[in-house]
Amino acid sequence: MDRATFSFPPILSLSHVISRVLLMFAALALISGCGTKAPEYDPTANWNAERLFQDGKTEMNSANWRVAKERFAAVEARFPFGVYAQQAQINLAYCQWKDKEPELAIGTLTRFQQQYPGNPSMDYVLYLKGLVNFTPPSAVFASFTRQNPGERDVRALRQSFAAFTELVQQYPESRYTPDARKRLNWLVNTMAENEMTIARFYYDRYAYVAAISRAQSVITDYQGVPAAEPALYIMMMSYEKLGMTDLRNDTERVLLQNFPKTTLITKGFPDKYSAWNPLRLF
Repeated sequence: MDRATFSFPPILSLSHVISRVLLMFAALALISGCGTKAPEYDPTANWNAERLFQDGKTEMNSANWRVAKERFAAVEARFPFGVYAQQAQINLAYCQWKDKEPELAIGTLTRFQQQYPGNPSMDYVLYLKGLVNFTPPSAVFASFTRQNPGERDVRALRQSFAAFTELVQQYPESRYTPDARKRLNWLVNTMAENEMTIARFYYDRYAYVAAISRAQSVITDYQGVPAAEPALYIMMMSYEKLGMTDLRNDTERVLLQNFPKTTLITKGFPDKYSAWNPLRLF
């Protein structure tokens, strides 16, 4: 058998080795230099909690929400156990709400409730939590489309209702309670309108059992609301379509007793949507 032959790489001179090492270090320095940036200068690095907080309030009062959020977040991060930390967290939530970050605001307020359940400002926290969800983003174009608030997604309104209800029940003497009560009345009517909208949606698509179920929830869950009148009419007409004459007549009797001037029985529903409302296309 032939003996295997091996070839060895040429022996490099010391100068070649040094040159390659220097080139390697130069390349590494270039790569690391491209991947890092010089740290940005933070003018608040040596500020104490009071200065950070007061500067945040100044920026908040000037509607400079971005800088205000940075200041309040810095107070909470650098001085978490100081006297300014709790109020800074509340102010941070307010700035997040005003800066069109409702999800972040709700998260901050919920965290505050968990961390400081006995805080004397809890009534304001609940009030602010209700305000954040009171007008959902979909309401922005409502003035143009003339869309009924009840036709929007009411998940946020239900969360608002829960916060205002907790405020009214736990802090009846709070300065924020009278306004919360007014908003609760609007919320109840709007959520009832939403149930009514869904009931009519089912009725228009011949799903009469589902329409009756939704209309009944208006009567039982939101007593005394204006939507009760069309809800009873939907129930009456659905029973009629299903051939349930006795239930149809009973519902008509209840409708006339509670709304003797109703025109729904003779004229039916008016046009559902305005010409500008995109929902009329569906």
